[in-house]
Amino acid sequence: MNPVNPTSGTALPGSSLNAERRRRELERLADGDGDVVDVLVVGLGATGAGAALDAATRGLSVAAIDAHDLAFGTSRWSSKLIHGGLRYLASGQLDVAHESAVERGILMERTAPHLVRAQPFVLPLTPLVSRGQAALARAGFLAGDLLRVGARTSRRTLPQPRTLSAVETRHLAPALRPVGLRGGLLSWDGKLSDDARLVTAIARTAAAHGARVLTRVRALELHGGGARVRDETTGEELLIRARAVVNAAGVWAGGLVDDVRLRPSRGTHLVLRSETLGRLSAGLHIPIPGETNRFVLVLPQGDGRVYVGLTDEPVDGDVPDVPEVPETDIGFLLDVLGSALDVTVHRSDVVGAFAGLRPLLDTRDSEGRTADISRKHAVLTSPDGIVTVVGGKLTTYRRMAQDAVDAAVDARGLTAGPCRTASLPLVGAARPGTLAGLDVPPRLVQRYGSEAPAVHALGLADPALAEPVVPGHPVTGAELVWAVRHEGALDTSDLLDRRTRIGLVPEDRALAEAAAREALDRAALV
Repeated sequence: MNPVNPTSGTALPGSSLNAERRRRELERLADGDGDVVDVLVVGLGATGAGAALDAATRGLSVAAIDAHDLAFGTSRWSSKLIHGGLRYLASGQLDVAHESAVERGILMERTAPHLVRAQPFVLPLTPLVSRGQAALARAGFLAGDLLRVGARTSRRTLPQPRTLSAVETRHLAPALRPVGLRGGLLSWDGKLSDDARLVTAIARTAAAHGARVLTRVRALELHGGGARVRDETTGEELLIRARAVVNAAGVWAGGLVDDVRLRPSRGTHLVLRSETLGRLSAGLHIPIPGETNRFVLVLPQGDGRVYVGLTDEPVDGDVPDVPEVPETDIGFLLDVLGSALDVTVHRSDVVGAFAGLRPLLDTRDSEGRTADISRKHAVLTSPDGIVTVVGGKLTTYRRMAQDAVDAAVDARGLTAGPCRTASLPLVGAARPGTLAGLDVPPRLVQRYGSEAPAVHALGLADPALAEPVVPGHPVTGAELVWAVRHEGALDTSDLLDRRTRIGLVPEDRALAEAAAREALDRAALV
């Protein structure tokens, strides 16, 4: 499934991203001869990286740029879930629901089985959930299972939903309040080990197929024949000439192309220490009081942390690089937790918080809540041929990328092969049996797949790198060094905020700064 030899201690040939490769490829674009690429992709979130991979595997030459880093924007602020589209089914968006279920199956069974696995969820039937609401939710989960069938995803991949007794419910989630608990509804969905790691794998796979993946390159001006850009590490400006341009800049897309109107929506998550809620063997869907089909999610991460989210609030004004989390969002999420849990979660228990902005398309009929705006993506082509892709969600990034590249090929008359990404494994992917047989810690397999032995080997060669960089958090120095050598990390923020998620807790981030700087120094000596 993947050409990497899991015992070789090396990365997939051609997939390594690092400072030296970035320098060489940027020089080639900037020299006097000025390469003309077939496709320039602006934005290296999931959709932009996906577009780079899609175009490169069709035989097109590709440059993909981002003003910051891989997964700098919305793609690192998600719930880390690969949804099957149940919510969209409930709201009548059948096409979005089916597309989500299909793309979930592709990720779980073909392209990224090392990064996406089945996650159980419990919806507790508390006194705040009426019997009518429970029946509606049960019907919804059964309908979601029909989506799985329609998407041809195996029952072995996603088990069947079922009803739980009160004892079974509290066994999976002891933090639930027992008084009045009638039982629970068990369902399954896809869970990412890390959304930013998915983007990194997509970008590295694109690089392995010849795409030039360039972070810290800001698009200043787009036109049908390319872009004027600035190398943010040097301040130097240059022109990148391209036969087609794909604008996948997410919530910033409207600032690069006229007549693209977005209504950003803020989704906030809290970060708690695992001990705050005790043992959780499943995630939780906690119904929001007064809402029929909205839930707060409690998401155990397996790294000593739990995420609690999410909100869906409209955002007005300028789009910030990193959204702030308002206290009103924190208070709302804590209040919903308090409606179902037997433990009191205080404001002081919130050790971190993050918010992402969804790039929802602003249509003339979208005057209501952002929660009600369709998550169906849109591909728009400007008069001078720039293709912009907006909307959608993390689960459907691959289909969004395919549609964007299809539009670019048609708009500019490019000669390209068919889309291959529905069956193309990402870096690290391998069959479940192969991954299970790797003689390394399972946590590394869930993050690096068939490359886990290579990461583990760094710690075997230097025991100092085998130690966690922060007490109570599993990330080791070896993972930081690997990120610099092979995953394009250029500074401490790349390492702590995206290649790992240490930085989600400011206290942990401060403790890890020295290890991150050491990893950068070690890589510079190689």
